[in-house]
Amino acid sequence: MHSDALIALLPFLMMTATAVAAMLAIAIRRNFALVNGLVGGGIVLSLLSLAPASHRAPVQVTELLRMDDYALFFIALLLLAGLAVLGLCHDYFKEREGQNEELPILLGTALLGGSVLAASSHFASLFLGLETLSISLFTLIGYPVEQRRSLEAAVKYLILSGTSSAFMLMGIAFLYAESGELSFGGLGRFIASEPAMNAVMVSGVVLIVAGLGFKLSLAPFHLWTPDVYEGAPAPVTAFIATVSKGAVFALLLRLFVETGGYGFAPLRPVLSLIAVLSILAGNLLALLQTNVKRLLAYSSIAHMGYLLVAFIAGAAIAKPLVAESVTFYLAAYFITTLGAFGVVSMLSSAQLEAADMALFRGLFWRRPYLAGTFTLMLLSLAGIPLTAGFIGKFYVFTSGADGGFWGLLTAIIVGSGLGIFYYLRIILAMAMEVEKIEPESEEKFVGLQSAVTLVVLSLLLVWFGVFPGDLIPYIHALAGSFGK
Repeated sequence: MHSDALIALLPFLMMTATAVAAMLAIAIRRNFALVNGLVGGGIVLSLLSLAPASHRAPVQVTELLRMDDYALFFIALLLLAGLAVLGLCHDYFKEREGQNEELPILLGTALLGGSVLAASSHFASLFLGLETLSISLFTLIGYPVEQRRSLEAAVKYLILSGTSSAFMLMGIAFLYAESGELSFGGLGRFIASEPAMNAVMVSGVVLIVAGLGFKLSLAPFHLWTPDVYEGAPAPVTAFIATVSKGAVFALLLRLFVETGGYGFAPLRPVLSLIAVLSILAGNLLALLQTNVKRLLAYSSIAHMGYLLVAFIAGAAIAKPLVAESVTFYLAAYFITTLGAFGVVSMLSSAQLEAADMALFRGLFWRRPYLAGTFTLMLLSLAGIPLTAGFIGKFYVFTSGADGGFWGLLTAIIVGSGLGIFYYLRIILAMAMEVEKIEPESEEKFVGLQSAVTLVVLSLLLVWFGVFPGDLIPYIHALAGSFGK
């Protein structure tokens, strides 16, 4: 391995060293704030190490990892999201009983797995990254071992995640048996040389799509999502909704571009059906919810459907535009979702998770700062102008229109209309005047790190909504180099 490859691997080496250092620190002395700060410092150092790695990009680190501008951008996005979640976790868990020092380590290892996914160019690194992420996630979901809902959610995620991984492994085995290739590029050359895909190759592709569909909670693989979102601690739910899904979607786009998956015509109607089902099922089921975490879970299913529309458009339009659309939408989705679950986290107490809609009634009169922040996030999820969510949805709509996918665009319009209704329902509940406030809802949870995180996310949300040109040139540059 040459020096450029080692420098390109610096972010991964820093994340690994951070996890080891945190474990050693716990062995010496248990202190949640210390371990949290140590892991946070390690994430910052990993972010800084992206600078020297970017000077060597693009570089192929063996056949397993490709460190290019696309991978570096998504690694930075995942690390920044992890840093935000770490801030929320500090305030959420510091007053809770039990030993919480291992939680930051699990966040670090999950970030490592997600970063490996973003840079994967081989099915071996894909599977290793995915399992590193998944194993960390189900432990994080069930971390509050004294809570029945958390344990139930963790068991459901473990069983279904294992099943989806089995589907994916079988799919990879089918592709390898037919092509003799495990690298994305090698598989792409094999597909290009074949006049038609046989039943074995088709079965492999279908199984891999099913496995990744579970990770992205796309319909009909979405059934785990509301239960896991409701049972997991609020900061962990934010992590699942952003880092986990963002890493898998970054992988999915690279996989299809480098293997030539867009040339497989029969897959397009299947993905289109999945996108429509996700948009309609997610929005329709969200209408019925009185639990905010379950509502946001179904909302996330719909948003993955919107994102899949831009992904599908890659079969008909230039790949750079698709990469640009997906990247901006994910950046906006990260900011919005982290902010929404950050508000839920700050409203929660050691005795009560703030998930029931009734707890949000009159929030504008009790805690206007949190109500204003939550309103901004909900408006962005709805795609209202002057928010980053509007620009992201505009990108998706443009991609679909350029590809001529009018049926999918109709589903987006219908889904967005339904979304506005249930987002406004929460905003109206927060604006209601409540004569008597329940004692549990009067309890104020104030955390400096959580407050700073929400302020930064709110500013970014409005800034990129009003001045998207500050972010678009960077995304356009990495999209132009993607797949080359």
